[in-house]
Amino acid sequence: MKEYFVYITTNIQKTVLYIGITNNLSCRIDQHFQESKNTKKSFAGKYNCFHLVYYEKFENPSEAILREKTIKKWRREKKVKLIQDFNPDWEFLEKDIL
Repeated sequence: MKEYFVYITTNIQKTVLYIGITNNLSCRIDQHFQESKNTKKSFAGKYNCFHLVYYEKFENPSEAILREKTIKKWRREKKVKLIQDFNPDWEFLEKDIL
């Protein structure tokens, strides 16, 4: 059974948030890191958003897509609350994933 993830990454200063969806979280986080080092063409690459601070797992891709779209519409304050409820210290979680 496939797993799908909605995730939020940030930069080192925690000033920019990137919300995405993937079916391979570790690979996607690594891609963000590589984009930040090399191309800087994507939003995450341009703003160095490769530090994972939040993720949710889904079995149904449609549910994951809907959740991603919902979170993207939220104001920053609500996104910050979501992250803080999941990860109160805003630890960078990519070390646990990669």
